[in-house]
Amino acid sequence: MVVMIYFVMEGYEEKTIASISSKNLLDTKTVVLDAGHGGNDAGKIGVHNELEKDINLTIVKIIKKELEAKNIHVILTRDTDKALYSEGASNKKIEDLSKRCKIIEEAKPILAVSIHQNSYHEDNVCGPQVFYYKSSKQGKLAAQILQESFNDVVGKEKNSRKIKSNDNYYLLLHTKAPVVICECGFLSNNEEATKLSTSEYQQKIGINLAKGILNYIKENKCLKNIDNRFYL
Repeated sequence: MVVMIYFVMEGYEEKTIASISSKNLLDTKTVVLDAGHGGNDAGKIGVHNELEKDINLTIVKIIKKELEAKNIHVILTRDTDKALYSEGASNKKIEDLSKRCKIIEEAKPILAVSIHQNSYHEDNVCGPQVFYYKSSKQGKLAAQILQESFNDVVGKEKNSRKIKSNDNYYLLLHTKAPVVICECGFLSNNEEATKLSTSEYQQKIGINLAKGILNYIKENKCLKNIDNRFYL
């Protein structure tokens, strides 16, 4: 789950990304990976008591390993079970999100990907979905590529949710680099929550999202970093 701010397997085959050349992918590119929530902020709690924050971090670390194997420079907003706010902060959530945005802005990445898990009051709702800033053409392209990368995770027929634009999510609203938010599944759905808690399924998600990120970089091999709110 992502926060809306309105004011201002081991055995999984690595051939999924092996077909993409590792020949520098032009120059070394920087990608920021953001594991949503952390610390006292567990995010969504699944039907079997799965903690979103833990699933997010595990998937992010898998993506990082895959990208670094392809010579991509990866920066994580967090690499432990710790939020980014200070204990004395008057608004811990805003400080946490603000620091994540600052990391992204300072890194000037070709792409930033925030990993989350979803939830809904109707337990039959399921499936991954990727969000992007409404006026970002680069964000929309990345969202489409990453949404399609879930075909090899849940199956093309089940990957029926569409990418969605947004201008209320804090991370999308307060960054200039292309940013997408990947909701990998619904912890409120019994079957999906069970899968999301297994290392095999997490590995499958991580490897295929890494493949999608590499495909996005190849699509943008002639482009420099772009302000997602002003790119035409």
